[in-house]
Amino acid sequence: MRRLDRTSGGRGRGRRAALLASAALLTGLLPFTAAGTAAGADDPAPVPVDAFEGEVPFAGPPAGGLFTWGGDTDDPPKLSLAARDDAPEGGKVLSGTYDISGYGGFSHDFAFDEPAHDWSASKGIRFWWDGRGNGKKVNFEIKDGGANGEASELWTTSFTDDFSGWKRIEIPFTDFTYRTDYQPVGGIDQVLGLTGMWGYSLTLPTGVKGDFAMDGVELYGRADQSLRASVVVDSAVHPVEEGRSADVRISVATTGSVPIDEPVTVSYETAGGTASAADYRPVKGELTFPAGTVSGTSRTITVRTVKDKAAEPAETVPLKLTVTGARAPAENPQVVVDAHGLPYLDPKLPVRKRVADLLSRMSLEEKAGQMTQAERGALTAQGDIASYDLGSLLSGGGSTPTPNVPEAWARMIDAFQLRAQATRFQIPLIYGVDAVHGHNNLIGSTVMPHNIGIGATRDPALAERTGAVTASEVRATGIPWDFAPCLCVSRDERWGRAYESFGEDPALVRSMETVIQGLQGRADGRDLKDDDKVLATAKHYVGDGGTAYGSSTTGTYTVDQGVTTVTRQELEAVHLAPFRTAVDRGVGTVMPSFSSLDIIGDDQGPVKMHADAEMINGVLKDRMGFDGFVISDWAAIDQLPGDYASDVRTSVNAGLDMIMVPYAYKDFRTTLVDEVKAGRISGKRIDDAVARILTQKFRLGLFEKPYANTGNAADIGSKKHRAVAREAAAKSQVLLKNAGGVLPLKKSQKVYVAGSNADDIGNQSGGWTVTWQGSSGDITEGTTILDGMKKAGGDVTYSKDASASTAGYDVGVVVVGETPYAEGVGDVGNGNDLELTAADRAAVDKVCGAMKCAVLVVSGRPQLIGDRLGDIDALVASWLPGTEGDGVADVLYGKRAFTGQLPVTWPKSTAQLPINVGDSAYDPQFPYGWGLTTLGRAPHGGLTGLRALATLAAVADRTGSERIGEAAVTKARLLVQQKIGSNITEAAAKPFADADHLLLTGKYGAAVAKLTEAYRAA
Repeated sequence: MRRLDRTSGGRGRGRRAALLASAALLTGLLPFTAAGTAAGADDPAPVPVDAFEGEVPFAGPPAGGLFTWGGDTDDPPKLSLAARDDAPEGGKVLSGTYDISGYGGFSHDFAFDEPAHDWSASKGIRFWWDGRGNGKKVNFEIKDGGANGEASELWTTSFTDDFSGWKRIEIPFTDFTYRTDYQPVGGIDQVLGLTGMWGYSLTLPTGVKGDFAMDGVELYGRADQSLRASVVVDSAVHPVEEGRSADVRISVATTGSVPIDEPVTVSYETAGGTASAADYRPVKGELTFPAGTVSGTSRTITVRTVKDKAAEPAETVPLKLTVTGARAPAENPQVVVDAHGLPYLDPKLPVRKRVADLLSRMSLEEKAGQMTQAERGALTAQGDIASYDLGSLLSGGGSTPTPNVPEAWARMIDAFQLRAQATRFQIPLIYGVDAVHGHNNLIGSTVMPHNIGIGATRDPALAERTGAVTASEVRATGIPWDFAPCLCVSRDERWGRAYESFGEDPALVRSMETVIQGLQGRADGRDLKDDDKVLATAKHYVGDGGTAYGSSTTGTYTVDQGVTTVTRQELEAVHLAPFRTAVDRGVGTVMPSFSSLDIIGDDQGPVKMHADAEMINGVLKDRMGFDGFVISDWAAIDQLPGDYASDVRTSVNAGLDMIMVPYAYKDFRTTLVDEVKAGRISGKRIDDAVARILTQKFRLGLFEKPYANTGNAADIGSKKHRAVAREAAAKSQVLLKNAGGVLPLKKSQKVYVAGSNADDIGNQSGGWTVTWQGSSGDITEGTTILDGMKKAGGDVTYSKDASASTAGYDVGVVVVGETPYAEGVGDVGNGNDLELTAADRAAVDKVCGAMKCAVLVVSGRPQLIGDRLGDIDALVASWLPGTEGDGVADVLYGKRAFTGQLPVTWPKSTAQLPINVGDSAYDPQFPYGWGLTTLGRAPHGGLTGLRALATLAAVADRTGSERIGEAAVTKARLLVQQKIGSNITEAAAKPFADADHLLLTGKYGAAVAKLTEAYRAA
């Protein structure tokens, strides 16, 4: 799944990371103040900010000026200073056009080399806006404190363009709220100080092609205490058991923590809500904080509830607050009398009975809410969780709390769960995240090798352990659901998702599905409630790894989200097989692919997987017996043909149970309800979907324990967890060539290290690391490959570009390869290829021309190095090893032996692609399954030895001994590799690759026979 790219587009360097900026991102927004407010007699003269007469240039940071930003090349608006007769002030206005699909807008940053501005004497900011009456929200943001406009705190509000012609928009500074979804510096003090301001920015509406005009930005009014002082409540929701009391703490807080200089009064009363007068004791009164009260001083309002003998759903008791002399809370708090006495609340009942009871009580609107999943940063207010009965939230790639630490994740998710307690049946949220190689959105977590590296280990037990580490770290931050593992069978290295696959062979993918048990525990789901297990997701169903080059219609993608054209036999054998295994392993959720499936001979043409009822309802649920729930991919239903109502009914009727609608949660829920009422979606289909969702929530124990259990938080990024990642990194290294025994290195050797990926933890971790696309550089905690080599005790000198002298060294190590990418952004032909960069080629040429050398390729897929292979003594496929560069160093220096095998075929040229094991024409650079070892001397004995191993393999076939069979085939493979050496011919490569597939399917005798064929051909 896709998600939020913090590395492209945006407000200069920091704002380019703007997350979901096209949606209404804000929580707890207060209404803006419209134009026409008369100035007080003693108000100071307004302070001009922008007159747009040409005094402010179009220039980006660090210079002062106006600049645009957006999610992709099409999203930034076009700006100009246009002369207009109707300009409210002067002769020109700021004019622009826009057509935004992701997010986009513009900023005015003050110059970084000049002092920040002091706005603290003013009441607010105002400007003229030429309304278009489109009803869309425009987000307005100011930049407070910090070093500069791109390293400041972001405070935000919005106004609605629901008028025509010029109107002055006045926004008091009290209306701005701290952005909780994204802060470029991770937050400073979360106080709007206004004494060090760096400018402002506007985020324009998405989905509307339009134009705008703006004029006369200025500060207005005189600051009063309500700007410096605010009344806050300890929580917006106070759940309480029936018959007990709820204490609501009311505090006064000030900027700079100074005492208040005027009295603050808070009138309160219980009013409205769903509770009746018999359910609680009404309260009414007034609290006073006199002048001189210290910031942080609190008072408590107690609401007592009344116990009766009736079983009831939850009931709400709002506490209305009226504040004088300070800024009021963003919303009134409410006491919630917990649901009680209802059968679904009884943990002793079987899950199916709890589900049936709860389902029978729910309204259609509540059921529709359970089927709705929103991106957490897209909530217009946290209260929407209860208002829309939302069933789920997620963090897209890079959607993180501020600061990005475990405690903040737990607090954030607990706050969301608390909001769900204000619903009638207090159904907890199920929060999901793409933890695809560790808890990769969290800085400091243990980042595993990507799946392609795990496939190279050929170690199912290790795969399970990596899943267990991931589950433990994810659950410790309050998250019970992981959108992993990816079970795609990658058939084309040009695909930007190739590294998300365990390999090109369905048998290999199936063998690595032990990771599901690492994530979930036992197949019957009994372990899901444990504090170190999460619900897993098998994705992307089905055939996403088989999309043809050039078939994608998504933007500039070439492979991703394209069309997979197969026979039914190929579909069953290659792409469906891993999902059968996942269902047998009890996987809790399945995510369809963005791609389309075109089955040869059925005359239907390509069908989007999110609309493919035959494959979801018919094959997955009915034939395979999948009893979990199906979750859509990121806004994927928007790609279906037809209008939005058609998208909703088509996807739900096809078998989708929960729909990931990151920005459109309100529209989706409303549309879903309308479609059911119109009879276009049956109530039975809705009940099936909701029952599946509730079943997993009960299995996860969320009704009893909705909040984060942080007991394992100390293990996040711990030594014991990193030891698992280190072992996985070591075992993922595939030794492709080792002429003259260059590897392993000796500590006594002087080693010259070069290359772009030797000392870059971002590059070695790849995409889906901290952000969706990942990024180069020091982005998280861990050990680079260079650091690992130094820690191993080697005599190492590093020159990234190999510019330092190469004289006097025993051996060189050049670490080259790719920079991070994710999904279709990484497709070959979409600005990417499989060639080394010019700088990497130069480093290889210089080092390998001067000394014996080993080249490590850090990449998500094979790179084309055939033209340099003769000059390279040792070649290693390092894949994307994650944060533990120590693991790579372990095999380089012989602490561990090289044991990895190619999970995909290594091609000679792009002209061969796609090339896979089993192809009729198969002439690769290195065949699938290839992998030299430094474990010891290779087996010997030639054909005589192979005959003996064939006998042993036959015994394994008869007895079903996996241990004996694998040992026989492994020895035969090593013997054959020794014979083949560097002379890999087509005649030898094909049976060699076939043998590895046969091994994985348990056909040991046939595997040795194929290896014998390869031996004879060598």
